[in-house]
Amino acid sequence: MNRFILFLSSNAGLGYAPVASGTFGTLAGIPVFYLLSGFPPLLYLLTWLALLFLSFWAAGAAGKIYGVADDGRIVIDELVGYLVTVAFLSFSWNAALLGFLLFRVFDILKPPPASWFDQRLKNGYGVVLDDVVAGLYGAVALRLLLPLLNGFLGG
Repeated sequence: MNRFILFLSSNAGLGYAPVASGTFGTLAGIPVFYLLSGFPPLLYLLTWLALLFLSFWAAGAAGKIYGVADDGRIVIDELVGYLVTVAFLSFSWNAALLGFLLFRVFDILKPPPASWFDQRLKNGYGVVLDDVVAGLYGAVALRLLLPLLNGFLGG
């Protein structure tokens, strides 16, 4: 069971990257965004909620295995947060890559209340919820910047 938990929490091993594990972990979000982008909004939301609750469990269990609540190898939270950033958008490379960049910026900066979750909840919920908040910031920024990028690049 521990191997399964660590597999899930590391996004199939991406969290074991020797540097920037969160950035590598977020990469799992791009193909998942591609797969989910064709879903009707309600199905996207229900799928995301299932991933959210799975990530609470996996992050919490992995934190206990590692002995550190927010071990760098736990990156399932990056997947969930990235999917907030790109939620309900049609897949395009512009959306996928700009969403990736924006999510990573907000995940690293952790503007409030993301920093509150990160600092105060040392469990699976805190590990994941700071990324959900970063994803919300990313979603707003993406929706503001994507039309500009599409206009600039013609796509």
